[in-house]
Amino acid sequence: MSLVKIHDKIFETSIPEEEIKRRVKAVAEQINRDMADKNPLLLAVLNGAFVFAADLMRELTIPCEISFVKLASYQGTTSTGTVKEVIGINENLAGRTVIIVEDIVESGTTMKRMIESLGTRNPASVHICTLLLKPDRLKVDLDIEYVAFRIPNDFILGYGLDYDQQGRQLRDIYTLKGE
Repeated sequence: MSLVKIHDKIFETSIPEEEIKRRVKAVAEQINRDMADKNPLLLAVLNGAFVFAADLMRELTIPCEISFVKLASYQGTTSTGTVKEVIGINENLAGRTVIIVEDIVESGTTMKRMIESLGTRNPASVHICTLLLKPDRLKVDLDIEYVAFRIPNDFILGYGLDYDQQGRQLRDIYTLKGE
């Protein structure tokens, strides 16, 4: 296990790059089977999901499209509990199959807000794909069909996830060491 220091905190490797690649490929294979005749629109949530979304899309063999939405609910290492939409959705979603691609689902509040927002645009269906899920933190009932990893309630970074905008470029996923 390697250690990295980001700002004032020490993180240790918890999920190595090779394991991430294997799980992203497995999730893509599941989407390829489930969405074979759908031409889904992947709706990646920025900033954290951009690395996952890029790797996921490269593993998809079905016709698909991608777009991005930016939501904010974090400050430092804790969720603010308030979701603020920064960049909206410009695509016509009516009759479309949409797959929300998220880096991490914790309480589910962000995802619930996003699904409610998408529902007003009359998509044929909305599916959730997340790199990381913290099942013990969920406060909202969600049908999360595509999950790469279920993890404990630790603060993590790397592979697109950050701590105060740092650490997104790390190839592995790191967990905050006890303070």
